[in-house]
Amino acid sequence: MKAFSLEGRRALVTGANTGIGQAIAVGLAEAGAEVICAGRRACDETVAAITADGGTASSVLVDFSDPMAGQGLFDDQPIDLLINNAGIIRRADALEFSEADWDDVMDVNLKALFFTTQAFAKALLPRGGTGAVVNIASLLSFQGGIRVPSYTASKHGVAGLTKLLANEWAAKGINVNAVAPGYIETNNTEALRNDPDRNQAILDRIPAGRWGQAEDIAGAAVYLCSPAARYVHGAVLNVDGGWLAR
Repeated sequence: MKAFSLEGRRALVTGANTGIGQAIAVGLAEAGAEVICAGRRACDETVAAITADGGTASSVLVDFSDPMAGQGLFDDQPIDLLINNAGIIRRADALEFSEADWDDVMDVNLKALFFTTQAFAKALLPRGGTGAVVNIASLLSFQGGIRVPSYTASKHGVAGLTKLLANEWAAKGINVNAVAPGYIETNNTEALRNDPDRNQAILDRIPAGRWGQAEDIAGAAVYLCSPAARYVHGAVLNVDGGWLAR
């Protein structure tokens, strides 16, 4: 057994057009997986990066603002690995937070994640395959955050669903785990990085002394998809530069 090889595996990565999803897709391909990149915008850049390095990749347009949009993704080809990365964030004081901002975030970050994962398992289990699901959680799966009520609720939910699905599927051959990124330089954190006070306060608490890069998350996702993690079920792996240890 090559403990960290994904040769012969086919992976679907949601939100793979940029940031963490793009880095994970590239990392899975480097480990030998064929990667299908799903996003509401074209994933051409991700596919090009993978194929230029000798990997195999394709893309599909899926808008997870419709929580059931992932239902047909597993009908035409067997998928062994699912990385649920697609997510959005809305910022406003709790007193001013709108129902629309609540529903939009919960639909993408939690409801779509569950029903896409359900569809994955419904396709995988009848063919007797083994597989892995990696959900992208957050530090706000453990903490409250500020001005992001629906995002915090959704990421607490992601951690809970990860454990529930692991309980139900571990004995069936599906590993379900999550990665909880710390403060990573992505579009979702641009507002924080552009606020000098918030940016400095965040840096002051990170033992590593820097914001994370999207590539810092890829290795954890590859590990959780690999044979090396075959006895890892229901874990939420923090990749946070030491933030939660502070």
